[in-house]
Amino acid sequence: MSIEKKRIAILGSTGSIGTQALEIVSEQENLLQVEVLTANKNADLLIEQAIKYKPNHVVIADESQYLKVKDVLDPLDIKVFAGNKAIEELMEITEADVVLTAMVGYSGLLPTVKAIQNKKRIALANKETLVVAGEIITQLCAEHHVDIIPVDSEHSAIFQCLVGESLDLIDRVILTASGGPFRGKKRADLEQVTKAQALKHPNWSMGAKITIDSATLMNKGLEVIEAKWLFGLNQKQIDVVVHPQSIIHSMVEFTDGSIKAQMGLPDMKLPIHYAFFFPERKKSDFPRMDFKQISQLSFEMPDPETFRNLALAYEAMEKGGNMACILNAANEVAVEAFLQDKIKFLQIAELNEKCMNQVSFIQKPSIQDYIITDMETRRIAQQLLS
Repeated sequence: MSIEKKRIAILGSTGSIGTQALEIVSEQENLLQVEVLTANKNADLLIEQAIKYKPNHVVIADESQYLKVKDVLDPLDIKVFAGNKAIEELMEITEADVVLTAMVGYSGLLPTVKAIQNKKRIALANKETLVVAGEIITQLCAEHHVDIIPVDSEHSAIFQCLVGESLDLIDRVILTASGGPFRGKKRADLEQVTKAQALKHPNWSMGAKITIDSATLMNKGLEVIEAKWLFGLNQKQIDVVVHPQSIIHSMVEFTDGSIKAQMGLPDMKLPIHYAFFFPERKKSDFPRMDFKQISQLSFEMPDPETFRNLALAYEAMEKGGNMACILNAANEVAVEAFLQDKIKFLQIAELNEKCMNQVSFIQKPSIQDYIITDMETRRIAQQLLS
């Protein structure tokens, strides 16, 4: 008897999460098949992936590369589209069972909205979707009876700890942070850090944007906001602890004082695999943890004065409205400016804070308000850079 394969759409297939997701498809080819692949600019890798995995639909967001992709894939009966709007529209027609949203930053928001409206289960690797519009996204999921399975290792850990538990029994969640490449440093130590130093993460292999966010602790700040919406928490229920070994991915403390922790090697394929097959656990051949090689598990408190972005994220979460949208957009501009050597490392948080103080605040934003806020923040951020 043949087993019906689970159909997967991967939005952002050429990035770090997307390429690892496709490795899982290769390892589980009797259980998974690719329906959709999308990429931003990396046409060559997208073509290579499409030839190998034979999806029904492919989108290259960079419209200037449309003909290049189409000329190769059209003879293979793979339908090719171009532009960000095409990614949204594809969510209305695809037969995918699971949509892995692995696009970088704000760009993942509108395709995720469309996928939810069309009742697709979401494997969420794009934390900015909930950071920017968490209230609207959670309302849409409830309205359309759609599950979000988090792919971030920290939120996957919390999710796994909560299987079989009641959300109203959560006392707090404890997100673990590696501390990044500058753990233990003070502001004076970070005045002259280089891009190469910031991109050298001690434990995880990730794309440039998320690696810089990890170095500034913005990644953890965004995860704090994401946790609020994923698990229905308030800011007093979300703590961060620095755990340099990245073995415990996060913990949940319950009202009786008991704590559950999810552990594993620092490998993003684990939470991707879990999200694809939930509620089942499927066997994998991933490396196993050897406790003989682990001499200690240590914990430290984060330093929000040095790593100001973490404090800004808590402030944005407390303020509510469109403030997290402002913070996210400002940070995307700031990180890109740092990667282009236009600003220094510590100026990332400084630019973020200035935008939070200058961009128009909206207490009850609509999706259109979020779109306008994102555009206004980027404009103001660029003015502040010039």
